[in-house]
Amino acid sequence: METEEKQGFVTTYIMPPMMKFLNTRAVTAIKNGMIYPIPFIIIGSVFLILANIPAIGFLTSVNKAIADSGWGTLFGQINNASFGIMALLAVFGIAYSWVRDAGYEGVPAGLTAIIVHIVLQPDTIKSVVNIKDPTKISTAYQVGGIINRTWLGGQGMILSILVGLAVGFIYTGFLRRNITIKMPEQVPENVSASFTALVPAAAIITIGGAVNALFVKGFNTTFVEWVYKVIQTPLQHVTDGPVGVFVIAFLPVFIWWFGVHGATIIGGIMGPLLQANAADNAKVYSYVNAHHLSWNLNSTAGGIHVHIVTQAFMDQFLTVTGSGLTMGFVIFMLWRAKSVQMRTIGKMEIGPAIFNINEPVLFGMPIVLNPILAAPFLLMPLISGILTYIVIAIGIVPPFTGVVAPWTTPMIISGLLVGGWQSMIWQILIVVLSFFVYFPFARAYDNILLKQENDIEEEIKG
Repeated sequence: METEEKQGFVTTYIMPPMMKFLNTRAVTAIKNGMIYPIPFIIIGSVFLILANIPAIGFLTSVNKAIADSGWGTLFGQINNASFGIMALLAVFGIAYSWVRDAGYEGVPAGLTAIIVHIVLQPDTIKSVVNIKDPTKISTAYQVGGIINRTWLGGQGMILSILVGLAVGFIYTGFLRRNITIKMPEQVPENVSASFTALVPAAAIITIGGAVNALFVKGFNTTFVEWVYKVIQTPLQHVTDGPVGVFVIAFLPVFIWWFGVHGATIIGGIMGPLLQANAADNAKVYSYVNAHHLSWNLNSTAGGIHVHIVTQAFMDQFLTVTGSGLTMGFVIFMLWRAKSVQMRTIGKMEIGPAIFNINEPVLFGMPIVLNPILAAPFLLMPLISGILTYIVIAIGIVPPFTGVVAPWTTPMIISGLLVGGWQSMIWQILIVVLSFFVYFPFARAYDNILLKQENDIEEEIKG
């Protein structure tokens, strides 16, 4: 009775406002818009691996061959042109998603957002790397008329969110009020669409130019640099600590327990910061590998520091084998379960679980709204998150290299890709631990199911 009252309180008073916030146009635009950079981040991650094969054992000769042949530079170029411009892809996606969801053509808004994003960046570099000593900065030179890739990647992610939302909101407002150029019906649709975008795009770009002028003339900086210093850096710092671990470990499974895809919702919101952290790690890792330095939590490059909590932290240690790290439960169902229902669901789930899909067990068991299985489902990601944070912080496991593996990559392989053999071993240990965390609760629920099945069988016989 007490459990039902608590469940009713959460369902009545906590979930509605939370879901109302998560379904707002802005949050939906961020969540949907951040999907667009993901394929290119993964592609870039592949070439990041190829360009920075670790000099360990037999791989040392491979590392040297790639470096000496110049292929490392070419692989790095592909990474820079995909992973390295994810902020530009994100700003397009966010503005496009906002306008499309409002019922209008979203591509012109996305292109407008790209322009505004670049307008708000510096177009000069006031200092360049000293060729004789790359660790020192020379202030004797100034290069103008450039687009600095620094702000197209991880360091421009918060700007992408701000610009994407602002462009989407203003652009949609113009179209709803018919503040556009109307062309005759005889004009081809594609030509007409370009003129439809002319007025709102011109207004938005002008506003972007005014904001840029305000910060350059009034504060002697650019808007993106101000955003990075005042907003993004503190947010990344918070994300890269206990608060960030709690948010990405607990909230997804908490929402999932009510039957809503929490990993997608929270991942969509936290994704920009986690991917920015991953991009920072990738930059530092590339520098460290190129200069044959040690890779650890104290590594730095150009003032950028290494992060513990990245996209890999969530994908490979909080949602691996599915939200709630349910592989331990699946192992119990296959190995120790006595009820027909558990054994059957276990056989159905083992295949999807290998690829980090666990809807069959979430809804088939079910775990969703199941008070008996709630504790391990909610606690296991927190346990994994806290322990993973600790082993990286004290140096047992090295920080993640910035590689973003597809979320469907099987465990062990994904651990190896994002952090080397240490991460792979740690991932295995976490999954083994999940079996023991789920065990007492799974056994209790199995006994309940077995009794129900026996009662039904007795009724049939009687």
